[in-house]
Amino acid sequence: MFDYLVVGAGFAGCVIAERLAAGLGKRVLLVDKRPHIGGNAYDHYDEHGLLVHKYGPHIFHANSKEVFTYLSRFTEWFPYQHRVRAWVDGRLAPVPINLDTINTLYGTSFTSFQLADFFQSIAEPRAQLKTSEDVIVSQVGRELYEKFFRNYTRKQWGCDPSELDASVTARVPVRTNRDDRYFTDAYQAMPRHAFTRMFERMLAHPNVKILLNTDYREVDGCVLYDEMVFTGPIDEYFDYRFGRLPYRSLAFTFETLETPRVQPVAVINYPNDNL
Repeated sequence: MFDYLVVGAGFAGCVIAERLAAGLGKRVLLVDKRPHIGGNAYDHYDEHGLLVHKYGPHIFHANSKEVFTYLSRFTEWFPYQHRVRAWVDGRLAPVPINLDTINTLYGTSFTSFQLADFFQSIAEPRAQLKTSEDVIVSQVGRELYEKFFRNYTRKQWGCDPSELDASVTARVPVRTNRDDRYFTDAYQAMPRHAFTRMFERMLAHPNVKILLNTDYREVDGCVLYDEMVFTGPIDEYFDYRFGRLPYRSLAFTFETLETPRVQPVAVINYPNDNL
């Protein structure tokens, strides 16, 4: 007999299970179809001893001291500032677009004040910002939109920015200074012993039982519980009665190279290359 059945052992499911068990003294059964906890943030060490993020890189960043303090109960941290470069016109340029991006691409020597004037001169004002395209061209004009955003968005989302809501690219800033950090949150770090170890510590409570490789429907009706917390795809929960939601994912190819460093930053975008 459990007080709660929590479906999905990703970030949401693990936190909910821990809070119910440790915070409220509830008995929790945590179920996941995958063979591991951690959801898409799952990581592991491969045969070469390298830490691999199986479902793509995950980076902790938040402005909430409460969230950071809570997670610090289950992990130590090492500082990490995420930086991204884009391969554009045969050069590596910082993303988000900043002062160094423009000076690198165009061979200029703008100051921050001059760059603000430059952006204003090339921007294409839109009466309403309805789409992702509207957001970008209204900030940096058509040419930079084509160089950095249009094809990259097509690869990432499977559709043109003109078909995406404005909120998708509104979260990507444009800067007039040299700050090349992708995020500017107050708390930015990586779990010192990896994400999976953090989740293991989070769930190491006697009131939490974990069942992996299991669809919750396999135990529903066999296990007694009072309440369910479902953290999986909402369309799946309702048996796709309104159709499938257009989730977007990526294909990952892993390769180990005999070199201390492969590239200058953790992530390099190739917005206009078939990569």
